[in-house]
Amino acid sequence: MKRYSKITPQGSRDYLFEECDDRRRVEHELSVLFKENNYRKVITPAIEYFDVFKSDNVGIESEMMFKMSDSKGRTTVLRPDNTMPIARMVATRLHDEELPVRLYYSQPVFVRAKDLAGRPSEIAQSGVELIGDGSFDADIEIVKMAVESLKKSNLNSFKLELGNAAFFNVVLGKMNISPNDRADVVNYIESKNYAALGDLLDKIGDTAETRVIRRLPRLFGDASVIDEAKKLYSDSAFQQALLYLQTVYNRLCDEGLKDYIILDLGLVNRSNYYTGIIFHGYAEGSGISVLSGGRYDNLLGEFGMPAPAIGFAVEVTALCEAMHEVINVERPIRIALTKGRLERKTVELFKTMGLDTKELENKGRRLILPVDKYETVLSKAPDVITYVEHGVCDIGIVGKDTIVEHGSSFYEVIDLNIGKCKFALACPKGTDFFSGYKRKTVASKYPKVAKEFFESKGMDVEVIKIEGSVELAPLLGLADGIIDIVETGSTLKENGLEVVEDIFPISARVIVNMASMKLRKAEIEEFLNDLELASRV
Repeated sequence: MKRYSKITPQGSRDYLFEECDDRRRVEHELSVLFKENNYRKVITPAIEYFDVFKSDNVGIESEMMFKMSDSKGRTTVLRPDNTMPIARMVATRLHDEELPVRLYYSQPVFVRAKDLAGRPSEIAQSGVELIGDGSFDADIEIVKMAVESLKKSNLNSFKLELGNAAFFNVVLGKMNISPNDRADVVNYIESKNYAALGDLLDKIGDTAETRVIRRLPRLFGDASVIDEAKKLYSDSAFQQALLYLQTVYNRLCDEGLKDYIILDLGLVNRSNYYTGIIFHGYAEGSGISVLSGGRYDNLLGEFGMPAPAIGFAVEVTALCEAMHEVINVERPIRIALTKGRLERKTVELFKTMGLDTKELENKGRRLILPVDKYETVLSKAPDVITYVEHGVCDIGIVGKDTIVEHGSSFYEVIDLNIGKCKFALACPKGTDFFSGYKRKTVASKYPKVAKEFFESKGMDVEVIKIEGSVELAPLLGLADGIIDIVETGSTLKENGLEVVEDIFPISARVIVNMASMKLRKAEIEEFLNDLELASRV
């Protein structure tokens, strides 16, 4: 029997010496800051009942939680979020307390990390919750503390992006769309997946609401984006949300925080409990957000105690990593390219942009090459996503097939319309894949795509992963069909297979690291604008 007594579970790790000192110092500095602002410390159980997080507003999928059961068989979870347990605690233990109450915490959350992505499943957090105060001053207090929290962490540079969840709450509330379409809209906005968002809105139709949703995710930067947004949608509630954000921004600028704040009118969050001001913090040295928060006025009502609230959480784990794994913003913008056919097509786009591609075309065995003022990195497709997610590359060019199978934490900003093909289900010619009662078996290099396709059809199908020529599987009797990328279909025909259903089209996409988009906005937008123009030639 294999023993695992000398290793830690995936997503967990030991911390030694200076790493411990860094974490304790950050947690101590934040605790001092919170106490100075009259916040009192609370600790909630690491194990909570699943029902605490069962709300549709949590934004954490059930399968991402670590589940257990108590002595009576009731489902419990390791705490995946700190705000929900504190809301539960306030509604039960502190329901007679005079409001507002100011609370802070320093305790981990547990969320399953994607396999082999290098991200932790145990995440140290320190944060605050201001409960019972729905005022403008409360919003200013919390945002100022968020900035001060990052200032105390000895970061080289950081930005706090500020938005208002009320924009999309207003617009989406006026759209007659299904809950699934609504969730997809939010997901595409959050990831700045302009191509997928545009495709979905095309299906919904041309309305005042779809037009404003198309534009808002692209509006981020200084105060000028608010002026532009005011022209998009005349709804009074929408205009009030814009005016409120502008007022908050102006106040923060008056407080001397202008250099730390950027506006993002496309800022949403899968945690649907946010109702007003919402913000994320990004730091040089981290490819992900190191702070997140916002106003959640409806959450406590789910626990029987309606009250306005606002708060934020500092990702202490990510913050400590950012202090040492410096991603130098002084280096050239770095672009990860997928080797092979997509590389060659990208070179042609670079030439159309007027870039000098000589070094890239005569690379020899070199993997990092200059292209004018940029750096390019050549790698396999899944590695493009890994490099961009971790922030060692700012931009990546990779196929949509790789994104849907491997990707998660980045912005997907442009469909280059090159490398076009499609995912398709194919089976031996003359057979009916969908007939009969026998459980089907499908082979694929893309098991995630295959599983999601059949789940959408409500079919119970066995999926086998094949790394090489997937067409062999049905020929050898291993599978009834395959799900694979199809361009011309000639390989299928030569092996006696035929397409029985198209799944979705594929093309090359441009992805951008989330922190890079905020910290190097002008440089990245210049490159993206030139690349998008070249792709249309």
